[in-house]
Amino acid sequence: MVGHEGPREKYVALRDVISRNVKNIIRTTRDLIQGKQIIEGDEIEEFWAIKNISFEIKGGEAIGIIGRNGAGKSTLLKMLSRITEPTTGRIELKGRVASLLEVGTGFHQELTGRENIFLNGAILGMTNAEIKRKFDEIVAFADVEKFLDTPVKRYSSGMYVRLAFAVAAHLEPEILIVDEVLAVGDAQFQKKCLGKMGEVSRDGRTVIFVSHNMAAISALTNECIFLNKGELQFKGATHEAVKLYGSMGQDNHLIYSNKVAEESPTPKILSVRLKTSLPENIQICNEVFEVEINIFTPKSINRACIAVQIFDSDQVNHAHFWLYDTDNKTCRSPGLHIFKCTVPSLKLYMGSYRMRVFFSEPPGGEMFESLDGICPFEVVMPNNDRLFQWWPKESSYLETFQWETQAI
Repeated sequence: MVGHEGPREKYVALRDVISRNVKNIIRTTRDLIQGKQIIEGDEIEEFWAIKNISFEIKGGEAIGIIGRNGAGKSTLLKMLSRITEPTTGRIELKGRVASLLEVGTGFHQELTGRENIFLNGAILGMTNAEIKRKFDEIVAFADVEKFLDTPVKRYSSGMYVRLAFAVAAHLEPEILIVDEVLAVGDAQFQKKCLGKMGEVSRDGRTVIFVSHNMAAISALTNECIFLNKGELQFKGATHEAVKLYGSMGQDNHLIYSNKVAEESPTPKILSVRLKTSLPENIQICNEVFEVEINIFTPKSINRACIAVQIFDSDQVNHAHFWLYDTDNKTCRSPGLHIFKCTVPSLKLYMGSYRMRVFFSEPPGGEMFESLDGICPFEVVMPNNDRLFQWWPKESSYLETFQWETQAI
């Protein structure tokens, strides 16, 4: 329930004030008798963060929960963690639960990292002997040994979440619940966390993982719950859930635009339009990938080259598509020119990528423009194919690609 103040009136009669207060007293009394939360406000709006949700997760499963912001993911995790009680229905949990929902959940700001390990472990239901047995592993995983005796209020958000995750993951819970909080950490730590959650799952324990990173969801989970506007939209294979989530996006075109380029005295890139195989900037490995580039040349040029490169988060180049105008002389004349590159089967390791697009005179001629780090997108695997997932990331693939050109 959400309470709102009623509209302000220029003139309020005494009888209106008395009537309103009597109604509020009656409503408050009724809520107290029924054990409901007391909501302040003259007007009450009924709002369900999640509604009509029912599912079962078996022991040892790794389940992802996806959905847009406001879909009810965090509310669901709080209910599973027994932080929030459901208004109706029930939740049955079998086993000890460790949850990491917010940075520093269960930590005391004034205590040191060492003290918080023991405090948080006790909150999770561990004995002092169990915490001592796992203590060195926790510290090594979190990589905070130098700051172990420093109050955590002086930790950065990254250090905070490293220690919090290390405690939750190493104290052997039967059920591990992790929200998007891992996004606070750097890329290397996120990979370490995903590896640890995979290890927990392989040990026969249950992992429930919420993330907007479809590559991480695809890597860790076999099944997924897709929430939409507080309701269960789909529960099943992860690759199907990711496709459904992506299909509900408004557009699967990611655009870089430079509207002032037409005023430039030198050749410029007006726009780059990336079309992934799914909306929400999601590309399924081994499926069609398209890039459209609009270029404006204010004057004639001798030769031209258009090229597209794809880099991962470590700035490693994994693909290179190029076009020389030796044959068609497309963009040598002044005007607007459209270039479209189609890759029928783009093979990339799962993860996050960005593009570099440049327009120049080849070879070694003038560089008209170079755009770095544009149009970020994520690659996920088809049908959760584990063989595809563990391709060596250093491998390179010579892709088949075609270019189409048009002058306007």
